[in-house]
Amino acid sequence: MKALFALNPYIWRYKKLLILGTLFIILSNIFSVYPAQIVRMSIDMVAELIRTYRLISDFDAISGLDSLLLPALLLFGGLVILMAVIRGVFLFLTRQTLIIMSRKVEYDLHRDLYDHFQSLTLSFYRKSRTGDLMARITEDVGRVRMYLGPGIMYTLNAISTAIVVIITMIAVNPELTLYVLLPLPILSFVIYYVESLIQRKSDLIQRQLSKLTTFTQEIFSGIRVIKAYVKEEESSKVFAHEADIYKNRSVNLAKLEALFIPAVIFLAGLSTLLVVWIGGEKIIAGSLTIGNIAEFIIYIGLLTWPIIAVGWVTTLIQRAAASQVRLNELLAERPEIRFPESGPVLEQASLSFQDVSFTYADTGINAIKDISFRLEAGQKLGILGPTGSGKSTLCALIPRLFDTDFGKIHISGNELRQYSIHGLRDEIGYAPQDVFLFSDNVANNIAFGKPDASQEEIEAAAKNADIYNNIQDFKEKFKTVVGERGVTLSGGQKQRISVARAWIRKPKLLILDDVLSAVDTRTEETILNNLRTYRQKNPQSSVIMVAHRISCLQDADHIIVLEEGRLTQQGTHEELVNREGYYQRIYQKQLLEAGAENRD
Repeated sequence: MKALFALNPYIWRYKKLLILGTLFIILSNIFSVYPAQIVRMSIDMVAELIRTYRLISDFDAISGLDSLLLPALLLFGGLVILMAVIRGVFLFLTRQTLIIMSRKVEYDLHRDLYDHFQSLTLSFYRKSRTGDLMARITEDVGRVRMYLGPGIMYTLNAISTAIVVIITMIAVNPELTLYVLLPLPILSFVIYYVESLIQRKSDLIQRQLSKLTTFTQEIFSGIRVIKAYVKEEESSKVFAHEADIYKNRSVNLAKLEALFIPAVIFLAGLSTLLVVWIGGEKIIAGSLTIGNIAEFIIYIGLLTWPIIAVGWVTTLIQRAAASQVRLNELLAERPEIRFPESGPVLEQASLSFQDVSFTYADTGINAIKDISFRLEAGQKLGILGPTGSGKSTLCALIPRLFDTDFGKIHISGNELRQYSIHGLRDEIGYAPQDVFLFSDNVANNIAFGKPDASQEEIEAAAKNADIYNNIQDFKEKFKTVVGERGVTLSGGQKQRISVARAWIRKPKLLILDDVLSAVDTRTEETILNNLRTYRQKNPQSSVIMVAHRISCLQDADHIIVLEEGRLTQQGTHEELVNREGYYQRIYQKQLLEAGAENRD
């Protein structure tokens, strides 16, 4: 239960609903006892009338008894119905308080977890699986809600029912009450044991379902690769194997659950048998009436569900505790990057790196090693280097998606850590190498960079990224839904929408991380020309462009070359072309490739 103590602040937030729900449960159980007493009185009255009927033979007197019996039975029946209606009203109010309380806490948990997810840094997501995070915010929160709602409600109901009914039974006959209660602890133990088995089997089924779902999701996401390599039959065999495991475990659970209800009915029947047996002897002895036997049988029915609930609620608590442990682990994660509440205003995008180094904590890869350079406001910085040289890492350090291990980064004359999160990132347009589009329409994907953008601004950004004409060819134009991760678009189209998303913000610093690799040379030249025009109109805005093609970088004011995380060359295009090194080799190689293409 220690893990569940973390929920106390949420419960306390809705303490009024909890108190009202407890009151309604107690009242509903009080009114559940009255029908048993009414049944006792009605049966005793009928039995007394029958005895009286046998003692008298006068016809007029018998007619008088008959005329009394029917109204009395109707009265008793009406009272039973009235008690049932009143109890039903209180049960309804119970659910309207306790279950609603659990739903409110569930909402708060979802909201807090989502906000917490948003606050965590990229390093956390690098070491976490998306499926596991989704399971925590859905399945684990659902299990916790079952504890907060049905768990608390049925626990309070079981306790109050047991107290009210047992006190009433003792008041009628303490000895018979003892016999009635004898089988109930055994029943509770059996229920707890069976529920524990059911829980273990349910957990195995849930894990297998998660595995099956993950496999299916990967197959659907990679269906192009499956078809390209003609692996449909192999994937079907794997799916059938995993599905067969899920089926067998589900069947075993169904067999176990099939024994549950008969066991409960059998043990509850023992209490009824003892009541009839012991109570019958007491009727003969004259210490009890037939109505008392009927009354106790009703009490047994009232006690049976609370005893069943003991095992079921225990299982709910076990599951909720295990889930809350997972949630507590997640909530204990703290963002590695902290931003101040306020900071300086980023007026212009001058940038400097001073002996900056960075190592990925999860892999130990030293991606950036002692890098220093400077970029003045309004300039364009080109970054070139082989795969894995640290280009994307360097770009991610600027908006503080990662924090440096050593060295300092200054922007607009201030150290990067002095800026608030909005003060820094609102002035940066970042188009990462790994393009991600939301399963939404084209307009909303572009406007993601500026949610309040007008249609004119969206179209202008699309034109700057040279995607406007392609969008006009779509059937729904800007309202075209791009599908999950932009699956309906080509690689070049996705890259250009990503560029438009960053460009629409009109940022002080525009970072384009190798986002022109999938476009043709004509489109590339159009985007570069638009970029030159943009810089002329916004002389304080800087551009950082990562590329593998020299043609994207040759108009840059400053170019740096990264190799194995180190800055090996820097200068202008003319300086680097005439200097031996990686830049010159790539330039000459691309010249030869361009010449070969022209000859073809």
